[in-house]
Amino acid sequence: MPRLGQVPRADDNAPIVTAMYDLLFGAGRDPVADPGTNTGTPGDWWTVFALVPDVLSHAVGGFALYQSPERLLDPKLRELGQTRVGWARGSQFVFSQHCKSCRAVGITEEQIAAIPSWSVASCFDERERAVLAYTDALVFDGGRVADGVFDALRRHLSDAEILELTYITALYDMHAVMSRALRTEYDDRDEPTVEVPGPENVSALDALRGPS
Repeated sequence: MPRLGQVPRADDNAPIVTAMYDLLFGAGRDPVADPGTNTGTPGDWWTVFALVPDVLSHAVGGFALYQSPERLLDPKLRELGQTRVGWARGSQFVFSQHCKSCRAVGITEEQIAAIPSWSVASCFDERERAVLAYTDALVFDGGRVADGVFDALRRHLSDAEILELTYITALYDMHAVMSRALRTEYDDRDEPTVEVPGPENVSALDALRGPS
C-alpha cells in the first residue's frame, strides 16, 4: 500500500480526478475499492495524486506535453531517456512502464534488454549512446554533465531537442523519486538493504579472529 491516503470515487471529486478515473479505470468504477488499470498496474499513483487535484492536473499536463505532436525530439530518444532514468533511479514503476512505451515507439527487444547495461552494449548507435550518457549525468551526477558528453549530444541534436530531452528526463527523474518515496505502484517494495541475521551471539569480528 502507498504511504499516503487514497481518494475514492465520490460525487464531489474534482473534475480532473473524475476525468482521469473514468479514463484509466472505467466510468463509475472506484479505483480504491476496485484497483487495477488496463496496463496491469495497481493504479494507486493516480489515487494518491488525487489528494491534491491541481498537482494531479499539473502532472497530467506534463504527460500531455511530452507526447505532444509539437515535440521535436524523436520519441525513441525520449523513451530511452525515460526508461534509463527509471533504472538509474531505481524506480521499478517508471522503468517497467517505459519498457512498454519503448515497444510502442519501435525500440527493439534487444535494445530494451540492454538499457541497464547500455555502456557495454553494441545495439545502440552514437546518437542513442549520447542520450543515454546524458541521462546518466542528469541522474547520477545531478546535472554535472561532462563537456565530452554534451559535445556528443550536440553533434546529433539541436538546442531545442536537447532542452526537450533535459526537461522530459528530469521530469521523470522526479516521478521516479516521488514514486519510491511514497511507495506507489511497483515501487511499494521492501527495503532490499537490510542486515541478514548471522549465527546467534556471533559478531562479524569473530570471523576475523579465526577459530579459537
